[in-house]
Amino acid sequence: MPQDAKRTGSGSPGPGASLDQWLNYLEALHPSEIDLGLDRVLLVLRRLLPKPPRARIITVAGTNGKGTTVACIEALLLAAGRRVGAYTSPHLNHYNERIRIQGQDVEDAALIAAFQRIDTARAGISLTYFEFGTLAAFLVMDAAGVEDWVLEVGLGGRLDAVNVLDPDLAIVTSVDIDHVSWLGADRDSIGFEKAGIFRTQRPAIYADNDPPQSVLQQAQAQQVRLWRFGEHYSLSRNGRQVDIPELGRSVPLPLVPLPGTSIAAAVRAGLWLEPALSDRAIQDALARVRVPGRFECVHSRPDVILDVGHNPHAARWLAGRLVERAGPGAEIHAVYACLSDKDAAGVVKAMSSVVTHWFLAGLDPVRAPRGLGVDALEEKIKGVLPEVGHQCFHSLATAIDRALDQARPEDVIIIFGSFFTVTEARSHLESPGQSGFLNDPS
Repeated sequence: MPQDAKRTGSGSPGPGASLDQWLNYLEALHPSEIDLGLDRVLLVLRRLLPKPPRARIITVAGTNGKGTTVACIEALLLAAGRRVGAYTSPHLNHYNERIRIQGQDVEDAALIAAFQRIDTARAGISLTYFEFGTLAAFLVMDAAGVEDWVLEVGLGGRLDAVNVLDPDLAIVTSVDIDHVSWLGADRDSIGFEKAGIFRTQRPAIYADNDPPQSVLQQAQAQQVRLWRFGEHYSLSRNGRQVDIPELGRSVPLPLVPLPGTSIAAAVRAGLWLEPALSDRAIQDALARVRVPGRFECVHSRPDVILDVGHNPHAARWLAGRLVERAGPGAEIHAVYACLSDKDAAGVVKAMSSVVTHWFLAGLDPVRAPRGLGVDALEEKIKGVLPEVGHQCFHSLATAIDRALDQARPEDVIIIFGSFFTVTEARSHLESPGQSGFLNDPS
C-alpha cells in the first residue's frame, strides 16, 4: 500500500520491533500527514550527519514523471559503473520499495536501524511519516557508501524534506495543477515551489514544454544553467531518439512504455553526469527499466494496464498512449477511482475522447483515507461524464470484474486514478481465481 490508514500509538517500538511496528509508530507521531517546512528536518539531519554527503545529489521534482525519471537516471548511472541509491515515494506494495541500493529494495534491518537512530536523534522534535522516511533514506545511502543519490521530491520542492540537501543537478519534470491546497492554484505558483530545488550556479533541467515564468525567473535569479526540453535537447523519430546538439549526440532509444520526456531528461542528465556513456549502454540500460504502476501491462487479450496517473496532465499522456496501444476496432474500458482532493472532472475530460466505457469505483476508506466514494465521484464529474457508457460500483474489485466480463480479447482495460487504486487493483488481480494476471506480458 502507498501508506496505511492512520493509527494511534505511544512509545518507541524498540530495537526488537518489526518494520510494520515501526511504520505504525511513525504514522502516529505527527498530527498532520503533510507539514511542509525544512527547519525540523534540517535540525535532526545535522545531528545525524554533521557533514554534507560526499555523494553527488540529483533531485527530481515535478507534477508528473518523477518516478520514471528517477528510475531511468538510476539505470544509466548503474550502467556507468557507479554505486547508486534511489529514493522514491509513495510505494505500491512494500515500504522497502522507497529506497533502492544498487537497484535492490532496502532490507528491513537497514530501515529499522535508521529509524532507531532518527528517533534517538530527534529528541522530541516532531517529524511526519514522510520526513522520517526521507531521513532514513539518507542514512541508508550514507551507510552503503553510495556515490550518487537520486532523490524524488514528495510534494512541491522548496519546502519538501528532500530539499534539505543541495543537489548537484536539479530536474523539474513538469508543472501542472495538483496539490492546490499546498502549492497554489496556478502554474506560476506551483512552478515557484518546484523550482525551489534549484541551487545557485548549479545546472538544472526542465523536462517539459512551456515552463512557467516562475521557473525561468528562478533559474535566472540563481544563475542556473537550465537545459530546457525542446530548446537545448529534444525528441525526434517519433520519440525514438534524443537529440542533444550541444554535445553533438543523437541517442537512439529502446521502445518502452514510459513518458518520452522523462526518458529524454534522464538521458540529458546521464550524459552530464557520465559523459562517456555510449549509445549502446544507454539503450541497454533503458530497455531494462520497469516502473510499477506506470502504464504497466499485467495481462493480454484483453490488455489490462495499471497506471497511477491522477491529474489531467497525466491523463492527457495516458490517453495518447492508449490510442497507440489499441488496435483497429478495439474499445477502451476505463476503471477509475481517485482521492477526494483530485481534479476528477479534469481527468475524465482528458480521457473522454478515447474511453468507450467507464467503470467508476469508490476507494476503500480503510486503505485510502482520502478515498472518494463512488456517489461523490459521480457527482464531481457529472458535467463531463457521458450520459451513456458508464457504470458505478462501490468497490474497485467489482468494477474490475465487470470490466473484465465486458471486454473482448481485442479490447484494452485501463485501471487508474491513484497509487491506492493501483495497489488495490494489484491485490485483487493477485487473489485466487484471477489466474494469468501480473505476468508482465509487455
